[in-house]
Amino acid sequence: MLVARVVAKLEPGGAQLSILRVTRAFAARGHQTRLLAGHATEAGVEMAREHGVEPELMDAEEDLQWRCDPAFAAWLAPRLVGADVVHAHMFGAWWAAGHAVAPGVPLAASEHNDLVWPGEPSWAAVAEVADRVDRFYAHSPGARLRVVQAGLPEERVVRGVSPVEGIGATELPGLPSPRIVFTGRLALDKGPDVLVEAVSRMVDPPPVLLLGAGVLESALRASVAEAGLEDVVRLCGWVADPAPWVAGASVQVCPSRDEAFSQAAVLAMCLGVPVLGTRVDGFPETLADGRGLMVDPDDPTATADALEELLSGSRTTDLAGARKWAEGFVIEKVASMYERDYVELCRAVAV
Repeated sequence: MLVARVVAKLEPGGAQLSILRVTRAFAARGHQTRLLAGHATEAGVEMAREHGVEPELMDAEEDLQWRCDPAFAAWLAPRLVGADVVHAHMFGAWWAAGHAVAPGVPLAASEHNDLVWPGEPSWAAVAEVADRVDRFYAHSPGARLRVVQAGLPEERVVRGVSPVEGIGATELPGLPSPRIVFTGRLALDKGPDVLVEAVSRMVDPPPVLLLGAGVLESALRASVAEAGLEDVVRLCGWVADPAPWVAGASVQVCPSRDEAFSQAAVLAMCLGVPVLGTRVDGFPETLADGRGLMVDPDDPTATADALEELLSGSRTTDLAGARKWAEGFVIEKVASMYERDYVELCRAVAV
């Protein structure tokens, strides 16, 4: 099977990691993947290569995640020829693929977060390609609701699933204990600034490790210095394999302002690490039934209080239940699901 996988933006992040992990698992099963990226960062390209994938780049100067770019569609059209199935990730990619893919080739689309445009919403553009999308993977309740409202047939919308890797990891030697960890993009939607502010309000915080890179890095370093936390908070940069850093941690914090699922949280669950998250979009489903603690987003005081309680043991999470639930997202199970779906889509359009 040849899968053409289209991404609007290739950068270090959870959605892109999910794509690359499934691609690598598919390669082990004998399937080929052509990775086509509209916009890419150097770090994103390097991450793809680390997963054994050489992306084809349009080299758009602007981020295409939320843009309807006819040039992207024109660039894609010849590159989708010969694919058995096309799977496009992020609105800008599935809009372009919807205009580029040939009749008779199944098109799958994924939205890894809620559909929240940075500017004016493009619901008319969603409606343009709604009939062309054969299966839509909504990774968040918000995305599911909004694409159906925009005209995508409800029976074509299914739950999107992201895989995790590293469930058997052991703790990296030399890490401080106890410690708080954050893994993810250093961007506003992930809320690392909320964590730094929360730590500044704790009485005696343990070491805090921020694993990730992104646009907030300089601002976070300034905030850490201003709060006098240089000996507490350490910005470790992007870490390709965070599992050994997370294993043995006291708390995994995900102070997100927008979160559909959180691979970071699920990995921590697999490793028996308590998770503190937020009540946003699909995140409460991930942390339901005591699998994690939740606070409101943008609330550093509540975040600090919850961290103190988890560290002291006055509040706990269901670690065994969380681990059992999270093991449903190991890469082999997720790859098998997508493999079955692609085969089903190919058969359906052949009828």
